[in-house]
Amino acid sequence: MALWGWLWASPATAVPTALLLTLGCYVLALEIYQFAHRPALLHPAITAMAALIIILSAGKVPYRQYFDGAAFIHFLLGPATVALAVPLYRNLAHIRRLGPALALALVIGASVAVATAWLLGRMLHLSELTLRSLLPKSVTTPIAMGLAETLGGSPSLAAGIVLVTGVIGCLFAPVVYRLLRIRDPAVQGFALGVAAHGFGTAKAFEISPLAGAFASLGLGLTGLATALALPWISRALGL
Repeated sequence: MALWGWLWASPATAVPTALLLTLGCYVLALEIYQFAHRPALLHPAITAMAALIIILSAGKVPYRQYFDGAAFIHFLLGPATVALAVPLYRNLAHIRRLGPALALALVIGASVAVATAWLLGRMLHLSELTLRSLLPKSVTTPIAMGLAETLGGSPSLAAGIVLVTGVIGCLFAPVVYRLLRIRDPAVQGFALGVAAHGFGTAKAFEISPLAGAFASLGLGLTGLATALALPWISRALGL
């Protein structure tokens, strides 16, 4: 434990320790995910996070200390989200043909996501802090954390809720597709992007590059629409 404490004692050692620990846990989680034939419950983000929680708890390392060391990975969330524009550009003609239908699906999907979050929070009598953190549950993590902070919620709690939302979306999406006989990869992808943000987008790329492109579009547009409208909606709801 003395060596472990020394590794986190200063930025010179804490930064490489945090980066190596995070990347190592993710690589191991990815191997487990692929070995188990990619079940949603074993998504690398979930298993890597669980491993990190166990390691940091056992080593008694404060989360803030770990986060400061791994801040560069957090920074990369932004560029990674922007990079999703590449598959969008490659499928621009297909996206234009479905423009009106996609716009309608976006409005309905984003509205239902916020409405269900608010109704669930009220039904469960959640605190104002938790409710404000719950409202941006269906947008990608960087946007959700920023929105939660703007609304007066907890960015860390919002990130956890986003994670759970993504897992649930990936779990139930195949079932819904079978029940409704949805076979178009563009429709499958867009629905995953709107409802399950980054998790859904990663799952969509496993379906096909076309599904991944439409999931990227759904993720980006839902994040943009929610970021613009949610502060106004929250004020209208008295939050």
